[in-house]
Amino acid sequence: MNSEETQRRFESLALPHLDAAYNLARWLTRDDHDASDVVQEALIRALRYVGGFRGDSARAWLLQIVRNTCFTWMKENRPASMVGFDEHEDAVGEIAGPVGHEPEATALRNADRAQINQAIAALPIVYREVLVLRELEDLSYSDIAHIADIPIGTVMSRLARARTLMRTALSSGTRPPLRAVPIAIRAGRP
Repeated sequence: MNSEETQRRFESLALPHLDAAYNLARWLTRDDHDASDVVQEALIRALRYVGGFRGDSARAWLLQIVRNTCFTWMKENRPASMVGFDEHEDAVGEIAGPVGHEPEATALRNADRAQINQAIAALPIVYREVLVLRELEDLSYSDIAHIADIPIGTVMSRLARARTLMRTALSSGTRPPLRAVPIAIRAGRP
């Protein structure tokens, strides 16, 4: 395959899944800039090895490269204490929320999103990765098993544990109270 064919193949296989690649890297690194660096490095690796792709799912192939690149990057750039590969750490966070277009409902939804994101970010990385791949990227158990290089049973148990940790974290607290802001209309003021 010449370089032009390789480039076209790479673009058709990898670029449609760029958002998923960034999303996974963002959740694993917990930092926007680091995620960008990881994705850039992963895309370079994917371009280098695109000729060897023979699978069914380009998305799973690319996300596996992103995952492996991410773990390699974190081992090189983060102290072991920050990476947190421990499967038995606890998560924190909270949840609630009505849906609507009123300012109060919007504020509650935004608070909910922040609390959910905080709870996901607090998960140990082995749980966070399977939760992100399943719930946010909507990948099958077999694709997750392939990406993470673990048995499907391990995917299911990690996902169950992640969901339990999320449920515990999101039900353990209460939403911060919103206070009413009085609106005073004075003469001459809109």
